[in-house]
Amino acid sequence: MTMRHASMTLLTFFILGLAAVASPRDAHAFCGFYVSGGDADLFNDATQVVLMRSGTKTVLSMQNNYEGPIKEFAMVVPVPEVLMKENVKTLEPGVFAKIDNLSAPRLVEYYEQDPCYEPPRSRRGFPCFACADEAAYSPTIALEENESGGVVDVEAKFTVGEYDIEILSATEATALEGYLAENNYNTPDGASEIFNQYIEQGMYFFVAKVDPAKVTFEDGKAVLSPLRFHYDSETFQLPIRLGMVNSSGEQDLIVYILADNQRYEVANYENVTIPTNILVSQEVRAKFGEFYTALFDKTVEENPGAVVTEYSWSATKCDPCPPNTVPGLEGTGSTLTTGDIDTFGGDVIGEPFLQTNLTRLHARYGNDGLTDDLIFQQANAIVGGRGTPTDAFGTVGEKEAEESGTNQFQGRYIMLNEWTGEVKCKEPNYGIWTGNGAQDSAVSPNSGGVKNTEGPLVLGDLIREDVASLGQSSNKPFQRDLSSGRCSTSMGHAPMQGPGIIFSALLALGLVGARRRKH
Repeated sequence: MTMRHASMTLLTFFILGLAAVASPRDAHAFCGFYVSGGDADLFNDATQVVLMRSGTKTVLSMQNNYEGPIKEFAMVVPVPEVLMKENVKTLEPGVFAKIDNLSAPRLVEYYEQDPCYEPPRSRRGFPCFACADEAAYSPTIALEENESGGVVDVEAKFTVGEYDIEILSATEATALEGYLAENNYNTPDGASEIFNQYIEQGMYFFVAKVDPAKVTFEDGKAVLSPLRFHYDSETFQLPIRLGMVNSSGEQDLIVYILADNQRYEVANYENVTIPTNILVSQEVRAKFGEFYTALFDKTVEENPGAVVTEYSWSATKCDPCPPNTVPGLEGTGSTLTTGDIDTFGGDVIGEPFLQTNLTRLHARYGNDGLTDDLIFQQANAIVGGRGTPTDAFGTVGEKEAEESGTNQFQGRYIMLNEWTGEVKCKEPNYGIWTGNGAQDSAVSPNSGGVKNTEGPLVLGDLIREDVASLGQSSNKPFQRDLSSGRCSTSMGHAPMQGPGIIFSALLALGLVGARRRKH
Protein backbone atom coordinates (compact mmCIF):
# COMPACT_ATOMS: atom_id res chain seq x y z
CA MET A 1 0.00 0.00 0.00
CA THR A 2 1.48 3.30 -1.08
CA MET A 3 1.86 6.00 1.55
CA ARG A 4 0.73 9.38 0.20
CA HIS A 5 1.19 12.50 2.28
CA ALA A 6 -1.02 15.42 1.28
CA SER A 7 -1.45 18.86 2.74
CA MET A 8 -4.33 17.86 5.01
CA THR A 9 -4.03 19.26 8.49
CA LEU A 10 -4.92 17.02 11.42
CA LEU A 11 -7.03 19.07 13.78
CA THR A 12 -8.49 18.18 17.13
CA PHE A 13 -11.33 20.12 18.65
CA PHE A 14 -12.87 19.91 22.07
CA ILE A 15 -15.89 21.95 23.06
CA LEU A 16 -18.32 22.01 26.01
CA GLY A 17 -21.03 24.21 27.32
CA LEU A 18 -24.47 24.70 28.83
CA ALA A 19 -25.93 27.85 29.98
CA ALA A 20 -28.85 29.23 31.85
CA VAL A 21 -29.87 32.81 32.31
CA ALA A 22 -32.92 34.73 33.49
CA SER A 23 -34.42 37.88 32.04
CA PRO A 24 -32.11 40.90 32.30
CA ARG A 25 -34.47 43.10 34.30
CA ASP A 26 -34.83 40.73 37.26
CA ALA A 27 -31.54 41.45 38.98
CA HIS A 28 -30.15 44.74 37.67
CA ALA A 29 -31.47 46.81 40.55
CA PHE A 30 -29.56 44.78 43.11
CA CYS A 31 -26.47 43.31 41.52
CA GLY A 32 -25.50 46.10 39.20
CA PHE A 33 -26.60 47.35 35.83
CA TYR A 34 -25.12 45.08 33.14
CA VAL A 35 -22.75 47.04 30.91
CA SER A 36 -20.67 44.54 28.96
CA GLY A 37 -19.47 40.96 28.81
CA GLY A 38 -16.31 39.23 27.67
CA ASP A 39 -16.71 36.16 25.50
CA ALA A 40 -14.49 33.60 23.79
CA ASP A 41 -13.67 36.11 21.05
CA LEU A 42 -11.37 37.80 23.58
CA PHE A 43 -8.92 34.92 23.22
CA ASN A 44 -7.37 34.10 19.86
CA ASP A 45 -7.89 30.53 18.65
CA ALA A 46 -10.06 29.70 21.67
CA THR A 47 -11.64 26.26 21.39
CA GLN A 48 -15.05 25.78 23.00
CA VAL A 49 -16.37 22.43 24.23
CA VAL A 50 -19.68 21.70 25.95
CA LEU A 51 -19.93 18.60 28.11
CA MET A 52 -23.01 17.15 29.74
CA ARG A 53 -22.43 14.46 32.34
CA SER A 54 -24.82 12.12 34.16
CA GLY A 55 -23.66 8.86 35.74
CA THR A 56 -21.26 7.32 33.23
CA LYS A 57 -22.82 8.99 30.19
CA THR A 58 -21.03 11.93 28.56
CA VAL A 59 -22.35 14.10 25.76
CA LEU A 60 -19.61 16.12 24.04
CA SER A 61 -20.35 19.03 21.72
CA MET A 62 -17.62 20.85 19.83
CA GLN A 63 -17.57 23.93 17.66
CA ASN A 64 -15.17 23.73 14.75
CA ASN A 65 -13.59 27.15 14.21
CA TYR A 66 -11.52 26.44 11.12
CA GLU A 67 -10.00 28.91 8.70
CA GLY A 68 -8.31 27.61 5.57
CA PRO A 69 -9.01 25.54 2.47
CA ILE A 70 -11.99 23.36 3.27
CA LYS A 71 -10.45 20.40 1.46
CA GLU A 72 -7.69 20.42 4.09
CA PHE A 73 -10.02 20.17 7.08
CA ALA A 74 -9.90 17.01 9.15
CA MET A 75 -10.59 16.13 12.77
CA VAL A 76 -9.44 13.23 14.94
CA VAL A 77 -10.82 12.73 18.47
CA PRO A 78 -10.09 9.73 20.73
CA VAL A 79 -13.33 8.15 22.04
CA PRO A 80 -13.81 5.27 24.54
CA GLU A 81 -16.23 3.19 22.44
CA VAL A 82 -17.40 2.62 18.88
CA LEU A 83 -19.83 5.35 17.91
CA MET A 84 -22.64 4.67 15.46
CA LYS A 85 -24.61 7.16 13.39
CA GLU A 86 -27.29 7.46 16.08
CA ASN A 87 -24.61 8.68 18.52
CA VAL A 88 -23.64 11.66 16.36
CA LYS A 89 -25.49 14.77 15.20
CA THR A 90 -24.81 18.33 14.06
CA LEU A 91 -26.00 21.43 15.94
CA GLU A 92 -26.87 25.00 15.08
CA PRO A 93 -23.86 27.33 15.67
CA GLY A 94 -25.78 29.85 17.78
CA VAL A 95 -26.12 27.56 20.79
CA PHE A 96 -22.43 28.00 21.63
CA ALA A 97 -22.71 31.75 21.50
CA LYS A 98 -25.61 31.57 23.95
CA ILE A 99 -23.65 29.53 26.51
CA ASP A 100 -20.67 31.81 26.14
CA ASN A 101 -22.84 34.90 26.56
CA LEU A 102 -24.40 33.56 29.76
CA SER A 103 -21.19 32.53 31.53
CA ALA A 104 -18.79 35.23 30.31
CA PRO A 105 -17.26 37.70 32.82
CA ARG A 106 -19.47 40.71 33.49
CA LEU A 107 -18.86 44.42 33.72
CA VAL A 108 -21.52 46.11 35.84
CA GLU A 109 -22.00 49.59 37.24
CA TYR A 110 -23.71 51.19 40.21
CA TYR A 111 -24.93 54.73 40.63
CA GLU A 112 -24.80 56.52 43.95
CA GLN A 113 -28.10 58.03 44.97
CA ASP A 114 -28.51 61.61 46.12
CA PRO A 115 -27.01 61.50 49.65
CA CYS A 116 -29.90 63.69 50.81
CA TYR A 117 -32.56 61.38 49.41
CA GLU A 118 -34.31 58.95 51.76
CA PRO A 119 -35.41 55.85 49.84
CA PRO A 120 -38.20 53.62 51.13
CA ARG A 121 -36.92 51.34 53.88
CA SER A 122 -37.67 48.23 51.84
CA ARG A 123 -35.18 49.31 49.15
CA ARG A 124 -32.21 49.92 51.42
CA GLY A 125 -29.57 47.31 52.01
CA PHE A 126 -31.29 44.60 49.97
CA PRO A 127 -28.65 41.86 49.60
CA CYS A 128 -27.54 40.87 46.12
CA PHE A 129 -27.57 37.14 46.87
CA ALA A 130 -31.24 37.31 47.78
CA CYS A 131 -32.20 38.61 44.36
CA ALA A 132 -30.21 35.82 42.76
CA ASP A 133 -32.60 33.30 44.32
CA GLU A 134 -35.57 35.29 43.02
CA ALA A 135 -34.31 35.66 39.45
CA ALA A 136 -36.91 34.52 36.97
CA TYR A 137 -36.85 30.98 35.61
CA SER A 138 -37.50 30.84 31.89
CA PRO A 139 -38.60 27.34 30.84
CA THR A 140 -39.40 26.65 27.25
CA ILE A 141 -37.27 25.76 26.60
CA ALA A 142 -13.52 -2.57 7.49
CA LEU A 143 -10.11 -4.21 7.99
CA GLU A 144 -6.94 -2.86 6.37
CA GLU A 145 -3.27 -3.65 6.83
CA ASN A 146 -0.56 -1.19 5.87
CA GLU A 147 3.16 -1.44 5.18
CA SER A 148 4.07 -1.23 8.87
CA GLY A 149 2.40 -4.59 9.50
CA GLY A 150 -0.06 -3.05 11.94
CA VAL A 151 -3.79 -3.35 11.56
CA VAL A 152 -6.44 -0.64 11.37
CA ASP A 153 -10.11 -1.57 11.66
CA VAL A 154 -12.83 0.67 10.24
CA GLU A 155 -15.39 -0.10 12.94
CA ALA A 156 -18.08 2.21 11.54
CA LYS A 157 -18.53 4.57 8.62
CA PHE A 158 -21.37 7.04 8.04
CA THR A 159 -22.25 10.61 7.03
CA VAL A 160 -23.77 13.26 9.29
CA GLY A 161 -24.49 16.67 7.77
CA GLU A 162 -21.42 17.85 5.90
CA TYR A 163 -19.12 15.39 7.70
CA ASP A 164 -17.90 12.01 6.41
CA ILE A 165 -17.09 10.06 9.57
CA GLU A 166 -15.12 6.90 10.31
CA ILE A 167 -14.57 5.19 13.66
CA LEU A 168 -11.17 3.50 13.68
CA SER A 169 -9.35 1.06 15.92
CA ALA A 170 -5.65 0.31 15.56
CA THR A 171 -3.06 -2.09 16.94
CA GLU A 172 -0.21 0.43 16.82
CA ALA A 173 0.43 4.08 16.03
CA THR A 174 2.40 3.46 12.85
CA ALA A 175 -0.54 1.57 11.39
CA LEU A 176 -2.93 4.40 12.26
CA GLU A 177 -0.59 7.03 10.82
CA GLY A 178 -0.19 4.93 7.69
CA TYR A 179 -3.94 4.66 7.24
CA LEU A 180 -4.42 8.40 7.74
CA ALA A 181 -1.63 9.16 5.25
CA GLU A 182 -3.15 6.77 2.74
CA ASN A 183 -6.38 8.74 3.03
CA ASN A 184 -4.66 12.11 2.58
CA TYR A 185 -4.32 13.12 6.24
CA ASN A 186 -1.00 14.61 7.29
CA THR A 187 -0.33 13.90 10.97
CA PRO A 188 1.86 16.35 12.93
CA ASP A 189 5.24 15.43 14.37
CA GLY A 190 4.92 13.88 17.81
CA ALA A 191 1.50 12.35 17.21
CA SER A 192 2.80 8.76 17.07
CA GLU A 193 3.65 8.58 20.78
CA ILE A 194 0.26 9.97 21.77
CA PHE A 195 -1.56 7.63 19.38
CA ASN A 196 0.17 4.71 21.10
CA GLN A 197 -0.93 5.95 24.53
CA TYR A 198 -4.56 6.07 23.44
CA ILE A 199 -4.29 2.66 21.72
CA GLU A 200 -2.92 1.16 24.95
CA GLN A 201 -5.95 2.60 26.77
CA GLY A 202 -8.25 0.80 24.35
CA MET A 203 -9.49 4.01 22.76
CA TYR A 204 -11.02 4.31 19.30
CA PHE A 205 -10.57 7.26 16.95
CA PHE A 206 -13.40 9.44 15.67
CA VAL A 207 -12.20 10.73 12.30
CA ALA A 208 -14.18 13.33 10.35
CA LYS A 209 -13.57 15.22 7.15
CA VAL A 210 -15.81 17.55 5.22
CA ASP A 211 -17.66 17.14 1.95
CA PRO A 212 -16.97 20.53 0.26
CA ALA A 213 -20.20 20.25 -1.73
CA LYS A 214 -22.22 20.45 1.51
CA VAL A 215 -20.44 23.43 3.06
CA THR A 216 -21.82 26.98 3.10
CA PHE A 217 -19.54 30.00 3.07
CA GLU A 218 -19.79 33.47 4.64
CA ASP A 219 -17.33 36.16 3.61
CA GLY A 220 -15.23 33.48 1.96
CA LYS A 221 -14.98 31.39 5.16
CA ALA A 222 -16.48 27.95 5.59
CA VAL A 223 -19.28 27.72 8.14
CA LEU A 224 -19.02 24.30 9.76
CA SER A 225 -21.76 22.86 11.93
CA PRO A 226 -20.88 22.01 15.53
CA LEU A 227 -20.69 18.26 16.16
CA ARG A 228 -22.22 16.42 19.11
CA PHE A 229 -21.66 12.81 20.11
CA HIS A 230 -22.32 10.75 23.24
CA TYR A 231 -20.76 7.69 24.84
CA ASP A 232 -20.44 5.82 28.15
CA SER A 233 -17.23 5.97 30.14
CA GLU A 234 -16.33 5.47 33.80
CA THR A 235 -13.77 8.27 33.54
CA PHE A 236 -14.97 11.80 32.86
CA GLN A 237 -12.22 13.33 30.75
CA LEU A 238 -11.48 15.50 27.73
CA PRO A 239 -8.72 14.29 25.35
CA ILE A 240 -6.54 17.30 24.52
CA ARG A 241 -3.08 15.82 23.93
CA LEU A 242 -3.42 15.60 20.15
CA GLY A 243 -4.49 19.22 20.08
CA MET A 244 -1.38 20.22 22.01
CA VAL A 245 0.90 18.42 19.57
CA ASN A 246 -0.81 20.23 16.71
CA SER A 247 -0.61 23.61 18.47
CA SER A 248 1.47 26.34 16.83
CA GLY A 249 1.62 28.23 20.13
CA GLU A 250 -0.48 29.01 23.16
CA GLN A 251 -4.16 28.21 22.80
CA ASP A 252 -7.16 28.82 25.01
CA LEU A 253 -9.64 26.07 25.80
CA ILE A 254 -13.01 26.98 27.32
CA VAL A 255 -14.98 24.04 28.69
CA TYR A 256 -18.61 24.31 29.75
CA ILE A 257 -19.94 21.46 31.90
CA LEU A 258 -23.64 20.84 32.49
CA ALA A 259 -24.62 18.54 35.34
CA ASP A 260 -27.41 17.99 37.83
CA ASN A 261 -26.85 20.59 40.58
CA GLN A 262 -23.13 19.78 40.50
CA ARG A 263 -19.97 21.80 39.95
CA TYR A 264 -16.89 20.23 38.40
CA GLU A 265 -13.17 20.98 38.52
CA VAL A 266 -10.07 19.20 37.19
CA ALA A 267 -8.57 16.35 39.21
CA ASN A 268 -5.09 16.30 37.70
CA TYR A 269 -4.15 19.99 37.58
CA GLU A 270 -4.32 22.87 40.01
CA ASN A 271 -7.63 24.72 40.23
CA VAL A 272 -7.94 28.46 40.75
CA THR A 273 -10.90 30.85 40.58
CA ILE A 274 -10.72 34.11 38.68
CA PRO A 275 -10.44 37.18 40.98
CA THR A 276 -13.85 38.81 41.11
CA ASN A 277 -15.78 41.83 42.47
CA ILE A 278 -12.90 44.16 41.66
CA LEU A 279 -13.58 47.90 41.49
CA VAL A 280 -12.43 49.19 38.09
CA SER A 281 -12.08 52.62 36.52
CA GLN A 282 -14.52 54.17 34.06
CA GLU A 283 -11.90 53.60 31.38
CA VAL A 284 -12.79 49.90 31.44
CA ARG A 285 -16.16 50.75 29.89
CA ALA A 286 -14.48 51.16 26.49
CA LYS A 287 -11.92 48.38 26.90
CA PHE A 288 -13.48 45.63 29.00
CA GLY A 289 -12.11 42.95 26.70
CA GLU A 290 -8.57 44.24 27.10
CA PHE A 291 -9.00 44.53 30.86
CA TYR A 292 -10.27 40.99 31.32
CA THR A 293 -7.62 39.53 29.02
CA ALA A 294 -4.94 41.24 31.11
CA LEU A 295 -6.53 39.98 34.33
CA PHE A 296 -6.68 36.41 33.01
CA ASP A 297 -3.09 36.62 31.76
CA LYS A 298 -1.96 37.76 35.22
CA THR A 299 -3.93 34.97 36.89
CA VAL A 300 -2.28 32.33 34.70
CA GLU A 301 1.14 33.93 35.25
CA GLU A 302 0.70 33.70 39.03
CA ASN A 303 -0.72 30.16 38.82
CA PRO A 304 1.16 28.41 35.97
CA GLY A 305 -0.54 25.30 34.67
CA ALA A 306 -3.73 25.94 36.61
CA VAL A 307 -7.22 25.61 35.16
CA VAL A 308 -9.30 28.69 35.94
CA THR A 309 -12.92 28.50 37.07
CA GLU A 310 -14.73 31.51 35.61
CA TYR A 311 -18.35 30.63 36.35
CA SER A 312 -20.51 28.18 38.30
CA TRP A 313 -24.23 28.97 38.58
CA SER A 314 -27.65 27.49 37.95
CA ALA A 315 -28.32 27.45 34.22
CA THR A 316 -31.82 28.80 34.80
CA LYS A 317 -30.86 31.88 36.85
CA CYS A 318 -28.34 34.72 36.61
CA ASP A 319 -27.55 37.96 38.40
CA PRO A 320 -27.12 40.20 36.56
CA CYS A 321 -28.39 38.63 33.37
CA PRO A 322 -26.70 39.62 30.10
CA PRO A 323 -28.92 40.63 27.19
CA ASN A 324 -29.24 37.89 24.58
CA THR A 325 -27.67 39.35 21.45
CA VAL A 326 -26.90 36.03 19.73
CA PRO A 327 -27.91 36.37 16.04
CA GLY A 328 -31.08 34.47 15.38
CA LEU A 329 -31.80 33.95 19.08
CA GLU A 330 -32.68 37.49 20.12
CA GLY A 331 -35.65 37.60 22.44
CA THR A 332 -35.35 33.96 23.53
CA GLY A 333 -33.93 34.81 26.95
CA SER A 334 -30.36 34.62 28.12
CA THR A 335 -30.71 31.54 30.33
CA LEU A 336 -30.79 28.03 28.91
CA THR A 337 -34.21 26.72 28.02
CA THR A 338 -35.33 23.11 28.12
CA GLY A 339 -34.73 23.05 24.36
CA ASP A 340 -31.16 24.33 24.80
CA ILE A 341 -30.44 21.65 27.41
CA ASP A 342 -31.86 18.97 25.13
CA THR A 343 -29.63 20.29 22.34
CA PHE A 344 -26.54 19.73 24.47
CA GLY A 345 -27.54 16.24 25.54
CA GLY A 346 -30.65 16.31 27.66
CA ASP A 347 -32.43 14.24 25.01
CA VAL A 348 -30.02 11.30 25.58
CA ILE A 349 -29.33 11.72 29.30
CA GLY A 350 -32.83 10.45 30.12
CA GLU A 351 -34.12 11.74 33.45
CA PRO A 352 -34.28 15.55 33.54
CA PHE A 353 -31.99 17.31 35.98
CA LEU A 354 -33.61 18.76 39.09
CA GLN A 355 -31.37 21.79 38.62
CA THR A 356 -28.90 22.18 35.78
CA ASN A 357 -25.62 23.73 36.90
CA LEU A 358 -23.24 25.34 34.42
CA THR A 359 -19.51 25.32 35.17
CA ARG A 360 -17.12 27.29 32.94
CA LEU A 361 -13.44 26.26 33.03
CA HIS A 362 -10.69 28.05 31.12
CA ALA A 363 -7.30 26.44 30.38
CA ARG A 364 -4.34 27.76 28.41
CA TYR A 365 -1.90 25.35 26.85
CA GLY A 366 0.76 24.91 24.18
CA ASN A 367 2.72 22.03 22.72
CA ASP A 368 4.97 22.15 25.80
CA GLY A 369 2.21 22.91 28.31
CA LEU A 370 -0.38 20.47 29.65
CA THR A 371 0.93 16.92 29.47
CA ASP A 372 -2.25 14.96 30.24
CA ASP A 373 -5.86 14.97 29.18
CA LEU A 374 -8.17 16.92 31.46
CA ILE A 375 -9.84 14.64 34.00
CA PHE A 376 -12.84 16.10 35.81
CA GLN A 377 -14.14 15.45 39.29
CA GLN A 378 -17.11 16.64 41.30
CA ALA A 379 -16.42 19.64 43.51
CA ASN A 380 -18.16 21.46 46.35
CA ALA A 381 -20.44 24.36 45.51
CA ILE A 382 -18.95 27.86 45.67
CA VAL A 383 -20.21 31.44 45.78
CA GLY A 384 -18.47 34.68 44.81
CA GLY A 385 -18.85 37.76 42.64
CA ARG A 386 -22.14 38.87 44.24
CA GLY A 387 -23.17 41.61 46.63
CA THR A 388 -23.98 45.32 46.53
CA PRO A 389 -21.51 48.09 47.58
CA THR A 390 -22.16 48.85 51.23
CA ASP A 391 -20.58 52.26 51.88
CA ALA A 392 -19.33 55.49 50.34
CA PHE A 393 -16.12 53.79 49.21
CA GLY A 394 -17.88 51.01 47.31
CA THR A 395 -16.83 48.25 49.66
CA VAL A 396 -18.17 44.93 48.38
CA GLY A 397 -17.49 41.42 49.66
CA GLU A 398 -17.08 38.01 48.04
CA LYS A 399 -13.86 38.82 46.24
CA GLU A 400 -12.79 35.20 46.40
CA ALA A 401 -14.69 31.93 46.10
CA GLU A 402 -16.15 30.49 49.27
CA GLU A 403 -17.67 27.04 49.73
CA SER A 404 -21.43 27.10 50.10
CA GLY A 405 -24.54 25.00 49.74
CA THR A 406 -25.31 26.49 46.32
CA ASN A 407 -23.36 27.43 43.21
CA GLN A 408 -23.36 31.17 42.56
CA PHE A 409 -19.87 32.17 41.40
CA GLN A 410 -19.04 34.53 38.54
CA GLY A 411 -16.35 36.91 37.32
CA ARG A 412 -17.91 40.34 37.96
CA TYR A 413 -16.18 43.75 37.74
CA ILE A 414 -17.67 46.96 39.07
CA MET A 415 -17.67 50.58 37.93
CA LEU A 416 -18.99 53.11 40.47
CA ASN A 417 -20.63 56.36 39.44
CA GLU A 418 -20.27 58.59 42.50
CA TRP A 419 -22.75 61.37 43.24
CA THR A 420 -21.46 64.66 41.81
CA GLY A 421 -24.52 66.83 42.22
CA GLU A 422 -25.25 69.35 44.92
CA VAL A 423 -25.47 68.24 48.54
CA LYS A 424 -28.29 70.25 50.10
CA CYS A 425 -28.75 68.57 53.48
CA LYS A 426 -26.81 68.88 56.73
CA GLU A 427 -26.40 65.13 57.21
CA PRO A 428 -25.69 63.57 53.80
CA ASN A 429 -25.89 59.80 53.66
CA TYR A 430 -23.29 58.68 51.14
CA GLY A 431 -22.92 55.14 49.84
CA ILE A 432 -26.46 54.15 48.83
CA TRP A 433 -25.88 52.45 45.48
CA THR A 434 -28.35 51.33 42.86
CA GLY A 435 -28.01 49.37 39.65
CA ASN A 436 -30.42 51.62 37.77
CA GLY A 437 -28.98 55.00 36.84
CA ALA A 438 -32.24 56.16 35.23
CA GLN A 439 -33.93 56.52 38.60
CA ASP A 440 -31.25 58.79 40.05
CA SER A 441 -31.55 62.55 40.01
CA ALA A 442 -27.95 62.88 38.83
CA VAL A 443 -25.50 60.71 36.94
CA SER A 444 -21.74 60.98 37.05
CA PRO A 445 -20.31 62.74 33.99
CA ASN A 446 -17.68 60.01 33.95
CA SER A 447 -20.27 57.44 32.95
CA GLY A 448 -19.87 58.13 29.24
CA GLY A 449 -17.55 56.27 26.88
CA VAL A 450 -13.81 56.66 27.33
CA LYS A 451 -11.33 56.68 24.47
CA ASN A 452 -8.63 54.05 24.50
CA THR A 453 -5.28 55.39 25.62
CA GLU A 454 -2.21 54.81 23.51
CA GLY A 455 0.48 52.37 24.54
CA PRO A 456 0.30 48.98 26.28
CA LEU A 457 -2.45 48.38 28.80
CA VAL A 458 -1.36 48.51 32.44
CA LEU A 459 -3.66 46.49 34.69
CA GLY A 460 -2.88 48.70 37.70
CA ASP A 461 -4.21 51.74 35.82
CA LEU A 462 -7.62 50.11 35.39
CA ILE A 463 -8.25 48.70 38.86
CA ARG A 464 -9.23 50.88 41.81
CA GLU A 465 -8.14 48.51 44.58
CA ASP A 466 -5.26 46.12 45.20
CA VAL A 467 -5.61 42.48 44.08
CA ALA A 468 -3.52 40.68 46.69
CA SER A 469 -3.82 37.20 45.17
CA LEU A 470 -2.11 38.46 42.00
CA GLY A 471 0.37 40.76 43.75
CA GLN A 472 -1.22 43.60 41.79
CA SER A 473 -1.41 47.14 43.17
CA SER A 474 -3.75 49.83 41.96
CA ASN A 475 -2.22 52.96 40.50
CA LYS A 476 -5.54 54.79 40.92
CA PRO A 477 -7.15 53.63 44.16
CA PHE A 478 -10.73 54.57 44.95
CA GLN A 479 -10.67 57.64 47.21
CA ARG A 480 -13.17 60.39 47.99
CA ASP A 481 -13.37 63.78 49.57
CA LEU A 482 -16.72 63.65 51.33
CA SER A 483 -16.53 67.25 52.51
CA SER A 484 -17.81 68.40 49.11
CA GLY A 485 -19.49 65.23 47.87
CA ARG A 486 -17.08 65.05 44.93
CA CYS A 487 -14.58 62.36 43.99
CA SER A 488 -10.84 62.60 44.42
CA THR A 489 -8.30 60.52 42.51
CA SER A 490 -5.27 61.93 44.36
CA MET A 491 -3.03 59.58 46.28
CA GLY A 492 -3.06 59.52 50.07
CA HIS A 493 -5.91 59.83 52.53
CA ALA A 494 -8.78 62.07 51.57
CA PRO A 495 -10.54 64.12 54.25
CA MET A 496 -13.68 62.37 55.40
CA GLN A 497 -16.27 64.68 56.90
CA GLY A 498 -20.00 64.68 57.32
CA PRO A 499 -22.20 64.27 60.42
CA GLY A 500 -23.62 60.84 60.99
CA ILE A 501 -20.90 59.02 59.00
CA ILE A 502 -17.95 57.31 60.65
CA PHE A 503 -15.21 55.55 58.66
CA SER A 504 -12.38 53.90 60.55
CA ALA A 505 -10.16 53.26 57.51
CA LEU A 506 -9.97 53.59 53.77
CA LEU A 507 -11.72 50.39 52.74
CA ALA A 508 -11.16 50.71 49.03
CA LEU A 509 -7.95 48.68 49.09
CA GLY A 510 -9.69 45.36 49.71
CA LEU A 511 -7.93 42.08 49.23
CA VAL A 512 -8.94 39.84 46.37
CA GLY A 513 -7.98 36.19 46.58
CA ALA A 514 -8.10 33.35 44.06
CA ARG A 515 -8.97 29.99 45.52
CA ARG A 516 -6.30 27.40 44.91
CA ARG A 517 -6.51 23.70 45.37
CA LYS A 518 -4.17 20.90 44.53
CA HIS A 519 -5.14 17.31 44.02
